[in-house]
Amino acid sequence: MLLSVVIPAYNEEAGIQTTIDTIDAVLNQNGIQNELIFIDDGSSDRTWEIISANAQERDNIVAVKFSRNFGKEAAIFAGLKTASGDCVAVMDSDLQHPPETLVEMYKLLAHNEGIDVVEARKSSRGKESFAYKISAGLFYKILRGMSKIDLENASDFKLMSRKVVDELLSMPERQTFFRAMSSWVGFHTEYVYFDVPERQFGKTKWSLKSLVRYAVNSITSFTSLPLQIVTVIGIIFMIFALIVGVQTLVRYLMGRAVEGFTTVILLILLLGGCVLLSLGVIGYYIAKIYEEVKHRPQYIIGDIVGKK
Repeated sequence: MLLSVVIPAYNEEAGIQTTIDTIDAVLNQNGIQNELIFIDDGSSDRTWEIISANAQERDNIVAVKFSRNFGKEAAIFAGLKTASGDCVAVMDSDLQHPPETLVEMYKLLAHNEGIDVVEARKSSRGKESFAYKISAGLFYKILRGMSKIDLENASDFKLMSRKVVDELLSMPERQTFFRAMSSWVGFHTEYVYFDVPERQFGKTKWSLKSLVRYAVNSITSFTSLPLQIVTVIGIIFMIFALIVGVQTLVRYLMGRAVEGFTTVILLILLLGGCVLLSLGVIGYYIAKIYEEVKHRPQYIIGDIVGKK
């Protein structure tokens, strides 16, 4: 059973050769026929030179170069489309997804009929800052509440049968969230657990700004609940306004009208803030619709080396 491994990479020249050698060695030592697919997501360093050189030298390596940076989600789906294996795994390029765990996942899928997805979940998150752990936990709680899918301690480190990969590729949307979509399809899933090793080289490419953008994109790409929350907020304020209006009218008729502008100003500021927030949420979804209806490709491939 041929195993295809999709590995997105962005500015990883410091350690990409170590990643190639390590994954290749571990899979070969365990007798697993493999195809390693590296997606260069518009790197500005020597990442493409390294992976393309390896693709020219080794028959089991495919190097795909994007014309520019399209993001990790696009890189994952480009890899899934390129993969020709009977099962396909997705893992990071910094070796924080241990290749030894991939071997365990492969054996579990290969030796157990009926399993279509093997997901590697983090038993520990490694050396992450307290603020990062808190924000990540909050993100997953929000997503679980909105989509009913529990992704806490989940990762993109997954092994899927060809049937699951084909279903993911058949979905027409361009605003994708692989981690949730691979759970949403609902095939029989088993779990393995791993400790996140310390990053051996380079620095994470995820800044606070990019993480926030990723979280917002993920939530809005996978659930419409924020729009429903806007409706609920509107109903709450309508009821509140009705109560205040009746109270004000009664006091006026009784000759005890509310005095001063402080209350009015506070109400206007609060209502104005909620209206602007609601418009922002609606506008974000409209922007998503705009991106979808243009039907532009999710990514553009500039070059492929090693694909037969």
